[in-house]
Amino acid sequence: MAKKQFKAESKKLMDLMINSIYTNKEIFLREIISNASDAIDKLYYNSLTDKKIKINKDDFKINISINRDERTLTISDNGIGMNDVDLENNLGTIAKSGTLAFKESADEKKSKDLETIGQFGVGFYSAFMVSSNIKVVSKAYGSDEAFEWVSTGIDGYIINKSNRVSNGTDIILTIKDNDDETYSNYLEEYEIRRLIKKYSDYITYPIKMELKTSKLKEGSKDEYEDVIEVQTINSLVPLWKRNKKDIKEEEYNTFYSDKFFDYEKPLKYIHTMAEGTISYNSLIYIPSHASFDYYTKEYEKGLQLYSNGVLIMEKCADLVPDYFSFVKGVVDSPDLTLNISRETLQQNRVLKTIGNAIEKKIKKELMDMQKNNREDYLKFYKSFGMQLKIGTYNNYGMDKDKLQDLLMFYSSTKKELVTLNEYCARNKDYKAIYYACGETIDKIDLLPQVEALKGKDKEILYCTDYVDEFVLKTLMNFENKEFKNVCSDKLDLDTEEEKEELKKLNEESKDMLDLIKKEIDVVDVKFTNKLSSHAVCLSTKGEVSVEMEKVMNEMPTDNHVQAEKILEINEKHPIAKKLKTLYKKDKDSLKDYGKILYAQARLIEGLSVDNPTEITNLICDIMAK
Repeated sequence: MAKKQFKAESKKLMDLMINSIYTNKEIFLREIISNASDAIDKLYYNSLTDKKIKINKDDFKINISINRDERTLTISDNGIGMNDVDLENNLGTIAKSGTLAFKESADEKKSKDLETIGQFGVGFYSAFMVSSNIKVVSKAYGSDEAFEWVSTGIDGYIINKSNRVSNGTDIILTIKDNDDETYSNYLEEYEIRRLIKKYSDYITYPIKMELKTSKLKEGSKDEYEDVIEVQTINSLVPLWKRNKKDIKEEEYNTFYSDKFFDYEKPLKYIHTMAEGTISYNSLIYIPSHASFDYYTKEYEKGLQLYSNGVLIMEKCADLVPDYFSFVKGVVDSPDLTLNISRETLQQNRVLKTIGNAIEKKIKKELMDMQKNNREDYLKFYKSFGMQLKIGTYNNYGMDKDKLQDLLMFYSSTKKELVTLNEYCARNKDYKAIYYACGETIDKIDLLPQVEALKGKDKEILYCTDYVDEFVLKTLMNFENKEFKNVCSDKLDLDTEEEKEELKKLNEESKDMLDLIKKEIDVVDVKFTNKLSSHAVCLSTKGEVSVEMEKVMNEMPTDNHVQAEKILEINEKHPIAKKLKTLYKKDKDSLKDYGKILYAQARLIEGLSVDNPTEITNLICDIMAK
């Protein structure tokens, strides 16, 4: 038969498809195997409505064979097969999909359970990325004749009569010679097995292949021989499609370990089988520790995405929000709208709906773990608490309401991490939620302001992560309680009488305090009654605290941030009386005392002293008097 030409637009499409649409050559085998699975599906579906079709579902299979001498890779199925008209219609016109037409012609009620993958009809042509010649030998079920379709690519194709004993199709790929690409890899057993396990492991029909294996010789105790055996390569039914009640915890953990190469068991697995307007199965894991690259730019989030057991994307980032990027797992849905190459997804409501459902499941399971398995939750929080905090203040706090119940902070009274709910439940009479920031728990514990509040039996949350205060500023309040930094000038614990007395004292000492203020870099100097044993402390005015100043100035920008600092002097400390005496008798010494007190306050807050030599000399002069 004379060679037939592809239509002009088909030639352009094929050239585009071979060279541009598919970015990964190895997916050709996924496409061919998916088409073979579809062909078997069609025959099985027809057998349900046509009693003349006598088949046994257990006989269905896909065979793979390699001939290195002839450089051929053959994929065979015993599905519905094609006659010459089918070959012309399905393979003669690129983007003509026999599977799609079959699905559209099926009655909706009957076809809802029909799982077909190759709905675009172009997947077959991806084989030209690795093949110099493709031969398709096929025999339709119930037909006495077989036909073959042969093509070397864009130059056209030939359809002739052929020979095939039973129904089904053989796709015979002549693999290209090596150039910059080592095409010979596709003639190696290990590579074909790897591709099947990666992309087609959960095709519902057995994928069989002759493999060389070593076996003990018959009658021998220690002598082995190489034997060729036909083995099933794929796993057939994926774990996530099995009934949950039939799966042991050990199986879930083994799957996680094998799939995601983690040596530790996960803290939690979430197995979901959803049916309805949008159907999907998912198996999500919460790891017990962060991977070595988790908090780096190199880390890539996402869940493995399958469509009817066929891997579509290795990491689909759209299925999980950034703040839950630590989860690992798989999602399988028959309702996805795939693009022409199946390598990327069309943005659609299906993906968004599945993603939203998964997000809610993760939140629910974490809350359950926090309530009923505190030890595991603390282990989780140690690894991923930072990610939850970052998610709270990212995007201008858009997701703060979703995450606030998951957050934990160290409690000054409980001496452990507690949630905001737990803090508020214990302190219902508080008007605010008190917190203090610092590098470590021990350093925060020594802050003068913390000592004073603890003396009044107030519970304080200790913030040791650089993001903590940004998180609390983003939350603003929780259960109608405002977050208040104990080092802020807005901390209000005094009675009206105490406020009045302090106001009077500062007014009376205004000139003296202003004199000290001129010598140091603060917005105000004042007496305070909130300290117990300490002489001085630094508080801040406005939204930027001392800790925020440290964090923001460590960032690689040219912007320098400075908190509006206030030097507070303990009115009950002996130093207050000394300052008043110096103001009357020795104003120069008063200035020196002010510098020393300010340096002390900065050191307490973990800030550097601008001129340490001057301060040490002043201290020595006072000590020598």
